[in-house]
Amino acid sequence: MKREHKDEMKQRGRNIALLVAYDGTNYHGFQRQNNAVAVQNVLEEKLAMLFGETIELAAAGRTDTGVHAFGQVVNFFTSGKIPTDRIVYAANSLLPDDITVKEAWEADANFSARHSAKAKTYLYKIQRGKFRDPFLRNYAWHVKENLNLELMRDGLKLLEGVHDFSSFRAAGGAPMSPVREIYEANLTEACDIVKISFYGNGFLYHMVRNMVGTLVTLGAGRMSLTRFNEIFEAKDRTKASPTAPACGLYLVKVEYNGVKFS
Repeated sequence: MKREHKDEMKQRGRNIALLVAYDGTNYHGFQRQNNAVAVQNVLEEKLAMLFGETIELAAAGRTDTGVHAFGQVVNFFTSGKIPTDRIVYAANSLLPDDITVKEAWEADANFSARHSAKAKTYLYKIQRGKFRDPFLRNYAWHVKENLNLELMRDGLKLLEGVHDFSSFRAAGGAPMSPVREIYEANLTEACDIVKISFYGNGFLYHMVRNMVGTLVTLGAGRMSLTRFNEIFEAKDRTKASPTAPACGLYLVKVEYNGVKFS
């Protein structure tokens, strides 16, 4: 939400927050676009119909084209009187099948889905095997190579803690501190689906996908653990592997002080 609009919007009196899930396959990311359809475009259009006024959303994360979310959080200001327990059902009656409002609550006037966030969890899915599963093509990265999962777990442990993640930030991204803390990074496997989760206080643009791309290079035997650590310590994006595809990435959860999701 633009700063010049925020004060005007706050005059409406109610700050409504929503927990939203979506399949990002058919959208050009979350953030509103002028010449393409993004999740924000659809949400704002349907919420405007519901509340009878222009809606401008702030979001916890600006997921890219093809990225999915189980737990995106948004907030907006409104003068509308619809009770929060009815917003979920009313909004879902208007939304397409690939976007769902899961919860709604009335937040404090100073709550911001983006700026009030204390931690986030992302999940990345990899499909292993000789052939691509056509039913997973939009929801996981197909990797044909055999992956050494234990070596990838060793790489994940190196990423935990407070570090400068410059080697895994997008080139040309917005200027901000590259220092982040990853509280926990795990890898599990079931039925040839590898799941890599990252829980931290914040993530740089493309950071998760860049880390996964380099972890796959490590697991495929095309890089040693020593080299992986050298790349991490180099703080140089050009030394890391290509960015992993968007389709395997999910925003799972956003945490806030005093907010508990059902």
